[in-house]
Amino acid sequence: MTNNDLLIRLRYALDIKDTDMVEIFQLGGINVTKEEVRKILTKPKETEEGEYDLTPTDNFTPCDYDMLEAFLNGFITFKRGKQEAKPEQDKKPVQPLAKRDTANNLFIKRVKVALSLTTEDMIAIFYDGGLNVSKGEIGAILRKADHRNYKECGDNFTRNFIKGLTYRHRKDI
Repeated sequence: MTNNDLLIRLRYALDIKDTDMVEIFQLGGINVTKEEVRKILTKPKETEEGEYDLTPTDNFTPCDYDMLEAFLNGFITFKRGKQEAKPEQDKKPVQPLAKRDTANNLFIKRVKVALSLTTEDMIAIFYDGGLNVSKGEIGAILRKADHRNYKECGDNFTRNFIKGLTYRHRKDI
């Protein structure tokens, strides 16, 4: 699953409008127009080998990891509001991570924070998506990438999470 797929599916699951997508990107620090958002929300073409062709075209813009991260950070701000910086936060030096989360882990972590989901909520969402998971599995996915109990989240896991979100948020639509 590509980063573009993650954005497309999240947008559908939560019924996010194009104007809101532009605002969310801006809150994350990336300035885009409605037309650029539409290009990002286009599914990439498949090659003959079944791989995705992520080459930018007139109708498609690939979403890289940094763009996805900026969008998800903006999504948290969009849903929860801007957090005021505490005085002690300014003094801490920023330490680069030795290892980065996969896009799927990042996606699940940030959506959990943005929607203020508890572990029980996430278990119910996964169940609605057709997957039974334990608190331990969710905890492993939500850990930092360099933690010894960290577990990479696969595409199927993420698809079921989005499917459950869709079921919960769009059943009245």
